[in-house]
Amino acid sequence: MTTHTALRRRARPAVAALALIGLVSLGGCATFSRDGGFGPVAQTAQDRLHKDLTWARSDADRHAIDERVAELLAQPLSVEDSVQIALLNNRGLQASFDQLGISEADVVQAGRLPNPGFRFGRLSQGASIEIDRSIQFNLARLLTLPLAQRIESQRFEQTRLAVSLAMLQLASQTRKAYYLLLAADQSAGYMRQVQATAQAGAELARRMAQAGNWNRLDQAREQRFYADAALSLARAEQARVAAREQLTRLMGLWGAQTQFRLPERLPDLPKAPSELPEIERTALAQRIDVQAARLATEQLARNLGLTRATRFVNVLEVGAVRKSFSDAPDQSGYEIGLELPLFDWGDARVAKAEAIYMQAVNRTAQIAVDARSEVRGAYANYRASFDIARHFRDEIVPLSKTISDENQLRYNGMLIGVFELLADARAQIGSVNGYIDALRDFWLAQADLDMVQLGSPGAIAMPAAAASALDRTAAGN
Repeated sequence: MTTHTALRRRARPAVAALALIGLVSLGGCATFSRDGGFGPVAQTAQDRLHKDLTWARSDADRHAIDERVAELLAQPLSVEDSVQIALLNNRGLQASFDQLGISEADVVQAGRLPNPGFRFGRLSQGASIEIDRSIQFNLARLLTLPLAQRIESQRFEQTRLAVSLAMLQLASQTRKAYYLLLAADQSAGYMRQVQATAQAGAELARRMAQAGNWNRLDQAREQRFYADAALSLARAEQARVAAREQLTRLMGLWGAQTQFRLPERLPDLPKAPSELPEIERTALAQRIDVQAARLATEQLARNLGLTRATRFVNVLEVGAVRKSFSDAPDQSGYEIGLELPLFDWGDARVAKAEAIYMQAVNRTAQIAVDARSEVRGAYANYRASFDIARHFRDEIVPLSKTISDENQLRYNGMLIGVFELLADARAQIGSVNGYIDALRDFWLAQADLDMVQLGSPGAIAMPAAAASALDRTAAGN
């Protein structure tokens, strides 16, 4: 009898150790992925933009990015080159990649058990000494571990979608900044020509007025035109500098890199606009913000289930206890601690969770409605911008050129004077600037149309905030 009792006492620590090993192995199965979730984001860049992405997590990665950027900057930049540089070199985008690592760490943490607690106590009473030893495990955390891990996995997927959308948004902003800079360069170049022409006219008027062949009113008109041309050139240069700095920031350039070169003019208008009869259906199928909203709503539903599961048992711990005495046999057993729902039955938390969930459902539906409206509006703007630019190209600019050619013939035939010829040049300023602006607006509308089919970044922040609120509700806060 004594032998069997001793064997049982020796077996109890072994059984507890085996149980501890099993729990640790269960909680330690969550590991980090090789790419930290970056692979799907890079694949999105390839599929949607045909561009490369690099997450600079080492000096070698940073060096490779610098070499690629230097190679692209060695020649006049195209719009695609500018987008590629921004996707590689923009540090804000690199910071969003780091968010993937943060989110993945949360997933791994959610899949691991908290460390067990050990408690040791020693009490003495005269010659009697009592030693109390116990190990506690968070049993509630163990029971909800699979669900918590699924929730964090969903949140990680939502983060990945948000990072993908930030990457696409950066590409769209870079395209628009590129076209704005080209238009500003082209306008500034044209205004320099206008200013030179106005200066020549003002100087001719001054000399003729000195010779008594020109009255003060006509001379003042030429001087006013020259002053206006100088002011317009200053504003054009101001817009050009601002546009260049905007593109420089998006591409993450500094120092000597800021001396990049661009083509001299905007790309020509396409022969025909794109026909997109199924744009609403296509946009809803591929818009990342719609996908993120749906994913967040599913996550909220899972969190709601977690809230209901822990409605009555909010804190549940189980542990092994062993007491030893100096003058008596050892005591061993276990203890369980839980919160009793005497005052708070959890109905308020459940009601709040359900309200947050229904709020997310309605907002997700609104995101889908907004997405349809946004793509329709963007496509209408794209078609209108194309029609306006084509009207300038096919009607207004050719007519202005015809008038200029006819006046040049009349000037060559001495039917009109130089000031009439200069007046005609002033009349053409609006036509040329109007065409540059119309062509710029078309390419901006094209960039907006491309982006609106992929998503709208403002829609992702809402489900994330709702998820955090529901997490706090599930925790009883």
